[in-house]
Amino acid sequence: MPKEFLVTEPYDITFHDYQELPLQPKEVRVKSILSGISHGTELNLFRGTTPMFEKEFDQELRLFLPRKGKNFYPLMLGYEMVGEVIEVGTSVSTLKAGDQVHGYLKHRETNVAQEENLIKLPPECTVESALFLALGTVALIGIHDAKIKVGDEVAVFGLGVIGLLAVQLAKLNGAKIVYAVDPIKMRREAAQAFGADVALDPMVCDAALEIKKHGRRKGVDVALECSGSYPSLAQAIRSVQKAGTLVTLGYYQGDSSALDFGAEWHHNRLTMLGSMGVWNCPHRDSPLWDYLRVKLTVLDLLTNKKLRTDGFITHEFPFEKIEEAYNLIETSPEETIKVVIRY
Repeated sequence: MPKEFLVTEPYDITFHDYQELPLQPKEVRVKSILSGISHGTELNLFRGTTPMFEKEFDQELRLFLPRKGKNFYPLMLGYEMVGEVIEVGTSVSTLKAGDQVHGYLKHRETNVAQEENLIKLPPECTVESALFLALGTVALIGIHDAKIKVGDEVAVFGLGVIGLLAVQLAKLNGAKIVYAVDPIKMRREAAQAFGADVALDPMVCDAALEIKKHGRRKGVDVALECSGSYPSLAQAIRSVQKAGTLVTLGYYQGDSSALDFGAEWHHNRLTMLGSMGVWNCPHRDSPLWDYLRVKLTVLDLLTNKKLRTDGFITHEFPFEKIEEAYNLIETSPEETIKVVIRY
């Protein structure tokens, strides 16, 4: 029988067998090939530091409210999967057995999804590239929110997968210069290989000051904060020129005392946008753009290698050792860009 796992409490994973159920007419059964671990949202669920541990999100009010006696655990994890179609329902018309697809699916050996929620991959797109379709969509929505223009100066703070994709997309969108900021040397080097003009280590310099001393000595037109770190957000605010724009893509955790909204934020009249393309949040250019159009655009960029992912996958684990994968990200973030599971 195929296997899946549950997080039964923080840092604890339990595997068990599950039974395959008959498909409904529009459902598709997918055999997993490769799944990616989210180093932000998913890891916070694994370690129990997500706001959802004590609160639940009211979709109607769009508020986090106290959890009403419901246990948060156990839960399944997983948000991005590339797999092979092995069975289709009687009314499925666009997919067939043998097709490779991308979907927002769980870490398990097989998944069942509605036909409309799967993207068929072109033969030219490798499963390793296609795995970054979801995070590429996050990055492109952030670029759209930033409205980067030809000639703009841009800073990207946090050079995980989303940040490295944002560096490339900013260049594709016409940025004149891109500053890349991250404390991990491997990630700064990757950003420069992907087109960043200046890479800065915020642990050894005042990154915002270095950015403002460079070029026109005014700061960037746009900063994209992709790390989910409050100290990084504070630096991003300081890096932006008067009346510039800051777009946040990270899932913020930890101590927020690094923020000082009475300083540069207040005195430079900045605009800050939260970039969130999921949880029923519409694209800011809707109806011209929607989530599907963004996703298909990213797929085209990945397929035609206009958006590169070489070197993103730093570690690969078999499914049965997924707990080791989570622990590696937790204990050795300086060694990782993307940790994946191979089935």
